[in-house]
Order: sequence, then structure tokens, then C-alpha cells
Amino acid sequence: MGDPVIIFGAYGLGKVVLEIFQKNNIVVYGFLDDDHALQGQIIDGVPVLGNTAEEQYLDLIGEQCDVFVAVEQQAKRQRLVTMLHKRNKTVPVNAIHPSAIIATSAVLGYGNLINTGVSLGAGASLDSHCTLHTRVTVEHDAVIKEFVQIGAGSTIGAGAQLDNSVFVGAGATIVAGVIVGKAASIGAGAVVLTNVEAGTTVLGNPAVPTERK
Repeated sequence: MGDPVIIFGAYGLGKVVLEIFQKNNIVVYGFLDDDHALQGQIIDGVPVLGNTAEEQYLDLIGEQCDVFVAVEQQAKRQRLVTMLHKRNKTVPVNAIHPSAIIATSAVLGYGNLINTGVSLGAGASLDSHCTLHTRVTVEHDAVIKEFVQIGAGSTIGAGAQLDNSVFVGAGATIVAGVIVGKAASIGAGAVVLTNVEAGTTVLGNPAVPTERK
């Protein structure tokens, strides 16, 4: 059993992370959330203690408990991760569902959410602060950089590479060896057969870039 955890973010993603920690028999000390309407509430038996800037709770992190950032808004999530690193000299722990299958040769960073039925193949590399939703498959030797979000049921082919802050919609397929550039977006159900440039949105089967207005 690991140290108790404070979760930043009490909405959908936070609830997913709470369930994962509970299934792993890890105590969740409480949530911190900047929505005043949530503060003081009890969510699945766990209190929303206050906001993400409250010193009395921040002081516990790294000393008496671990932390996970479950904020869906990407820019805010990055700000909170940076704050924790600078202020507390700490990084978020991984939240890994017990049903996930992770090859012994796969490499993991920290602060990742790995949900129900996810599979990480041999030699796959998952950097930090990524979200892999239900039944994502990452084949062998694929490389996933920081702050990547991959929707439920998606498949990342062998040797494919997803750069920082890539978004992959639910049910998408990125075939073996494809490189997806930084902050690109892959539409739900898309089948990506060729490399995707940074900042580009692609849709369809086969996936093609959307027209810029």
C-alpha cells in the first residue's frame, strides 16, 4: 500500500482516478478543486477539502502524501504540475487500473492515468502526465511523449510516435510507424496512415487534415 494521495480536480477525471486508487487499496486524503460549488462536498466518500492554492494542504504533499493532477483542461494541468515541481519538489504519482496490462519492458514516467483494460506492449514508452482511457492499446515500441490524451478504444501501432500534447479521439487508429507532431489532434474513429504535422487536426478514414478557415 502506497502513501495517501491528494487529487487535484474533483470532476469526471478525478472520480476515475479516485476509483483506481481505491481499487489499489490506496487511501485518498481528499480532493482540491477551484470550483467553489464543490468545496465542502463529499464525493464517493472523499471530501473536497478546498482549492488548489490552499497552503495547509499543499504543505502535506511530498512530506505526508502523494498527489495526482486530474484536471482535464490541459493548460491548467500543466501549470499545476509545474507549481508542484517548483514548490514541493515533487511529481504526481501514476494512477494505474489493476486491469491494465503493462509489459515488463515498457517504460513509464509519472503522473499518468492508465484506465481499465489498457495494454502497453513490449518496449513501449509512455512519458509523463498522459491520459489513456479505457481499453487503449499501445503496441510494442510505440513512443508517447508528455501530456498526451488518448480516447477510449484507440490503438497506437507498433513504433508509432505521439509528440507532446497530442490529442487522440475515441476509437482512432494510428498505424505502425506513424509520427504525430506536437499538439496535433486526431478525430474520433480516424485511421491515420501517414505522418501528421504539429498543430494539425485530422479526421476520417483515411485521416486527412481539416481545411483551415
